[in-house]
Amino acid sequence: MDTTLRHEDRPVAAGIPASAAADGAARAAAGADACALDARADLALEGMTCAACATRIEKVLNRIDGVEAAVNFATETATVHYDRSRADVDALVAAIARAGYGARSKIDDGAERELESSRREAAWREMRRDLAISVALTAPLLLQMAAMLIPGLRAGHEDLLPRWLQFALATPVQFAIGRRFYVGAWHALRGGGANMDVLIALGTTIAWTFSAVVTVLGLHQHVYFEASAAIITLVLLGKALEARAKARTSAALEGLLRLQPPIAHVERGDAIVDVPLADVKVGDRYLVRAGEAVPVDGVVVDGASLVDESMLTGESLPVAKAPATKVYAGTANHDGFLRCRATGVGSATLLAGIVRLVGEAQGTKAPIQKLADRISGVFVPVVVVIAALTFVLAWWLVGDPTVALVNAVSVLVIACPCALGLATPTAIIVGTGRGAQLGVLIRNAVALENAGRLTTLVVDKTGTVTAGVPAVTSVRPCAATASDEVLAVAAALEKNARHPLAQAIVARARDDGLALPAVEGFTSVPGKGTRGAVGADKRAALAGSLQFLVDEGIAVDPRAVDALHMSSDSVVAVAIDGALAGVITLADRVRATSASAIARLSTHGVDVVMMSGDNPATVAAIAAEVGIRDHRGAMTPAAKAQAIRDLQAAGRVVGMVGDGVNDAPALAAADVSFAIGAGSAIAIEAADVTVVRDDLGAVVDAILLSRATRSKIRQNLFFAFAYNVLGIPLAALGLLNPVIAGAAMAMSSVSVVSNALLLRRFRPNR
Repeated sequence: MDTTLRHEDRPVAAGIPASAAADGAARAAAGADACALDARADLALEGMTCAACATRIEKVLNRIDGVEAAVNFATETATVHYDRSRADVDALVAAIARAGYGARSKIDDGAERELESSRREAAWREMRRDLAISVALTAPLLLQMAAMLIPGLRAGHEDLLPRWLQFALATPVQFAIGRRFYVGAWHALRGGGANMDVLIALGTTIAWTFSAVVTVLGLHQHVYFEASAAIITLVLLGKALEARAKARTSAALEGLLRLQPPIAHVERGDAIVDVPLADVKVGDRYLVRAGEAVPVDGVVVDGASLVDESMLTGESLPVAKAPATKVYAGTANHDGFLRCRATGVGSATLLAGIVRLVGEAQGTKAPIQKLADRISGVFVPVVVVIAALTFVLAWWLVGDPTVALVNAVSVLVIACPCALGLATPTAIIVGTGRGAQLGVLIRNAVALENAGRLTTLVVDKTGTVTAGVPAVTSVRPCAATASDEVLAVAAALEKNARHPLAQAIVARARDDGLALPAVEGFTSVPGKGTRGAVGADKRAALAGSLQFLVDEGIAVDPRAVDALHMSSDSVVAVAIDGALAGVITLADRVRATSASAIARLSTHGVDVVMMSGDNPATVAAIAAEVGIRDHRGAMTPAAKAQAIRDLQAAGRVVGMVGDGVNDAPALAAADVSFAIGAGSAIAIEAADVTVVRDDLGAVVDAILLSRATRSKIRQNLFFAFAYNVLGIPLAALGLLNPVIAGAAMAMSSVSVVSNALLLRRFRPNR
């Protein structure tokens, strides 16, 4: 067989896959202690009310010897890497409990998700009930406050309701509905920290206590029952809206989970039995009827249909399925009947891998969040100090302790660390979820942030720009020989070979409907070609490289040899009865979408460099076809990695597109690594970003999604910082009523989450 096929020289460096190489580099950078972190725990957290809580838990966990933890306020989870010899899950949970919060191991299965959904629904019902009661009790107080806008009632509006009635209405709101704030504040303070609950409890308690003392003693002072009740009501309203908005951030992931049907139609003997997915085993035969979803990953054994795989690839056009083609759990069968053999069940399906990967990505932190985390950690103590200074200075300057008290309360209730804590993770959650819908699987928040900063994208050739599979491009017969005869003889000699060129020739003959002659005396010459007697008349035939034919004494025109080898195609020569009968040229064809993807990258300011182990002539031909100007051939894996480091040294942010396993040094060296390929579990585990569909355009989608997500993060952080930087001074100067301050605080978090939710509308321009 001809050995001139331009395969990439892409061995795995020292047998280490890209994932291991990348992990090893990361651990080396982190220091020797990181190498001992041999276990991971995902914990579901309870009792967090703001970003300061998340920061507190993170600090508590990271103080434990042999532990590195990251807490995500938006998902209410902690991802902990620890040394088994120095810590365990029980110790982690106990440390969180001492800090005043709850924790439990998070199990990634259907039962756990249903339980978590039930908890959220119960908490939502309780919050909705408390909010309704709080609104009913607070409304009369706010109506009285609104009376100050009516000229005739302005003078005595504070006494339209008897003070004993105001006391009776405000007290249940303060201590029954507001109990959650006291509990949260106590847990935080007991654990040595402070959170938003401390601010709310402190501010409303001061207002209620002052008003209660004035009422009991019958003093001629204004009371602020409406302020304390309204603040609690508005904060609770904001929490309710925030909870619903946060629930919507994971809607994309939950939508993927709902795509997999609960049962499968499995063959059991001569019968078809409906069994739960948990009972389906690898190797089982199952049926997929028209209009149904595929239950587990499999290979089609019988039948033909069109299957909608948009939930995996983001492409709306259905994919034709026939025997020997793969099907994936959760995809929708159209109008045909499919009989399949299960190849991946449970957590081994592609859908489960996507859900797991996206869930892990949503629990990670982007580098841009570090500043917000540092501020959240000291936010509450600083605000309490500012409120105390406001009270002292206002009393000294104005001479009225009531005015000073109102200003201090306004400072306490307007400050909001939640907006800072939610700014980044909500955008990450929505961005990664939207990416999953588009067939773009982002491994972590760092990759999501860095992908948008790329200035240069290095692309592999085989399997990336090209399809990675050779195909016959031409059959060139010599005089007195038909092209069909040349192809049929070559296919007959190669039909049992596993070489990609042999398979391509056989596939072309099959597609052309050619009948293959019988072969006797078959012999394979490794690295050169094959020989045998073909047909009824047992004509001697050879198929292989041109040099093989020359070595076998076949006359070949040297000029023809030179001309053929100057092209980028691979060549298989065929000889019959001692004479050259013709040649077959083959090439790895360029993907139909590669040229448009390269053009899109250029439009968005990303330079593309093709680096390949193939010979320079082939690389140049492919590069010219797709519009890549910077191309380099005959590169070893080490040379590719060094070239990427050289680009980085020149100030570029470099991404690398490969197959996710090979090209390990280059993938590890890049700022962001991409893998292309549907259904490759190894690629999913290896790359920073995996695009499920075989299309370089999906890499462009990933870059544009990253830029859109980074834009939302910047918008959210700007709003969160601006809100607190402007709001706290205005409250300290007495320019904000406590009720208005409470409303502003309640809405700040909602606005940040709502802005992040706009990412659900992201559509890549193609």
